Amino acid sequence: MKLGFTTHARQLFEDMPSKDVVSWNVLICGYSQNGHPHDALQLFVHMLRQSFRPNQTTIASLLPSCSCRELFLQGRSLHGFGIKAGLGLDPQLSNALTSMYAKCDDLEASHLLFEEMAEKNVVSWNTMIGAYGQNGFLDKAVLCFKEMLKEGLQPNLISLTAIISSYCEKGDVESAVECFIQTMQLDIKPDAVALISVLHGITNPSHFPIGCAFHGYGLKNGLSNDCLVVNGLISMYSRFDEIEAALSLFFDRSEKPLATWNSVISGCVQAGKSSDAMELFCQMNMYGQKPDAITVTSLLSGCCQLGYLRIGETLHGYILRNNVKVEDFTGTALIDMYTKCGRLDYAEKVFYSINDPCLATWNSIISGYSLYGLEHKAFSCFSKLQEHGLEPDKITFLGVLAACTHGGLFYTGMEYFCSMTKEYGLMPNLQHYACIVGLLGRTGLFKEAIEIINNMEIRPDSAVWGALLSACCIQEDVKLGECLAKKLFLLNYKNGGFYVLMSNLYAIVGRWDDVARVRDMMRDIGGDGCSGASVIEVTPLRDSNNLCPSEFHLNTSTWQHLCLY
Repeated sequence: MKLGFTTHARQLFEDMPSKDVVSWNVLICGYSQNGHPHDALQLFVHMLRQSFRPNQTTIASLLPSCSCRELFLQGRSLHGFGIKAGLGLDPQLSNALTSMYAKCDDLEASHLLFEEMAEKNVVSWNTMIGAYGQNGFLDKAVLCFKEMLKEGLQPNLISLTAIISSYCEKGDVESAVECFIQTMQLDIKPDAVALISVLHGITNPSHFPIGCAFHGYGLKNGLSNDCLVVNGLISMYSRFDEIEAALSLFFDRSEKPLATWNSVISGCVQAGKSSDAMELFCQMNMYGQKPDAITVTSLLSGCCQLGYLRIGETLHGYILRNNVKVEDFTGTALIDMYTKCGRLDYAEKVFYSINDPCLATWNSIISGYSLYGLEHKAFSCFSKLQEHGLEPDKITFLGVLAACTHGGLFYTGMEYFCSMTKEYGLMPNLQHYACIVGLLGRTGLFKEAIEIINNMEIRPDSAVWGALLSACCIQEDVKLGECLAKKLFLLNYKNGGFYVLMSNLYAIVGRWDDVARVRDMMRDIGGDGCSGASVIEVTPLRDSNNLCPSEFHLNTSTWQHLCLY
């Protein structure tokens, strides 16, 4: 079981002439640790039917399998079974129950169990600190940590890591670093898990030097050889477009497990280097590494960037041939790829093939319909997802608001915007404001649009002002347009978008001298307003010397390897 050979372990178990509770516990624990919760629970039921009496270790081994909402009821049933069977709640079982409830978002039950513990060991405190941290209650996690110190217990790698992780999840990198330093001052060496927590929390460009410093810490303490640390570093460098550093880390690795391949492929896509991601995928194939759903999802995102419909179709074929579940993020990525590559009909087929779409999948098809100007289909999907018991989030509302903007549906857009803020209590971000300002402006309600901008709880960016300037072009309002252009110029004078909008506005009203002046200004900042590219795939005539269309910017070997899938 520790080697992951669950089938062999089960066969050995079945061949045993006599079994005891320890035998059952080993198999149950093995299934749980290897990510087979349903098999673990079925074996437990089979154990009861065979008249074996479970002990505390049996229940404690099963509870990690129930640490998800899907199996939360089974976890509560096991808790009840333990009480009815007269199994005393020793620290091991209490800790397992506390952790299970915390991971299922029932923090009240976790707290109650913790308070009722007659004997709290370091593991108990660590479990409760982690429970608070996982659920976003950082202040309570820190308070719990301080109470642990008052009890005279010495903290280890686990409790402090939980605190560090909590700070990072909240984006408070400075506090995480301070905690990291305090950990070392206590002569406790932060481990790979603590280092990874910090690396994942570094999302602000201003914190990038901190990430580099932690890379140095990992090198000095031998943690940089840890596979998960390398993956965290690759992700961090990719996040800040330092793709050369990410690739250097990757190629320096002698052993490259699937997770590391996935990190570097995903990093290339995030950095806009999707062609590199495709090349890496082919190298991965040559190394004999089989892709999983995460690999395919990253590559599908790359196809969106490059407009590579045919490669996207090839990846879809791989998914079907290898029975990869088209649920959640894989299905969402497929829908997104087909939508952005011009095949909404294929996107619809994928969507309707999914039995129980998650919210992200609904959001993807709604955004697709909005992009194609099919606002009524977008609204229909919005209603259907609610009928399925799902609650719309900010991305859902962004999709329907975009649909209202494209369709010029002012009243419907305002209804959705009010529903978002008042009914669901969601705070609009800059994209939502850009949509609603654009919708008001296109209707000619400039006064109302400016009033919304003035009352925004966040500072408007160039997208919000640009939406209003675009509306000025539709309404041919030169005076307001010129005022907005000055504001946009002060925000970012190198943004070529508003130069184009002003040029269009002057052209609409026939002010050609001003059009020429704006064009000259644009050339002065390094753009002429004419550069641009449209991506469209064609099927060229091929011969034996031309296996790959030149438009793909992939060499023949790359294309052949992709086709193998």
